[in-house]
Amino acid sequence: MKGLFGIELSEIGKRIRKARLGKGFTQQELADRCGFTKSLLSKIENGQTASAVATLSKIAEHLDTPLAWFLEENRDEHLVLSPLSKRTMKMGSKEMGYLYEILANRSRFSKIEPVLVTVPPDMTVTEPFTHPEEEFIYIVSGTIILFYDGERHVMGEGDTAYFSGMKPHIFLPFNEQEAKVLSIFIQPSS
Repeated sequence: MKGLFGIELSEIGKRIRKARLGKGFTQQELADRCGFTKSLLSKIENGQTASAVATLSKIAEHLDTPLAWFLEENRDEHLVLSPLSKRTMKMGSKEMGYLYEILANRSRFSKIEPVLVTVPPDMTVTEPFTHPEEEFIYIVSGTIILFYDGERHVMGEGDTAYFSGMKPHIFLPFNEQEAKVLSIFIQPSS
């Protein structure tokens, strides 16, 4: 059955469920936040009922998701192409001092985020930091010093590491040379 925007109700429901699970909400928690019953939310997620735009808008608001994400008809999540010409480097936070290039702009609810990190040779930041994700790294070029939980590890091209981001860590340049690191952030299972 199709809804207001010509998109299958079951597809809208799947997207809502995916967004809800991505935020770690139960059906009851999301229904409570939106001010309607768990039964209604269940019917929406299962494609058993059409929802008013106001209802979908409220769900989108509480999931911090654009309403259009639920309603776009031809979204292809199975293949995401990111041509080099369309990617941009951006500076990480001042505290980190890295350059980041997002490699795959998948759904905002994906559990992984691959980025290419450029460790500049003149990096002045030396304070380790933490984050909630697990992290896999592959040294693409150059050499880095990985400080992890108080220990120093020299890693060269082709080396890999997998670690919890909850422990203090930082990548530093080795011998004042630039390095590139493929870093894959993985959301922990909840």
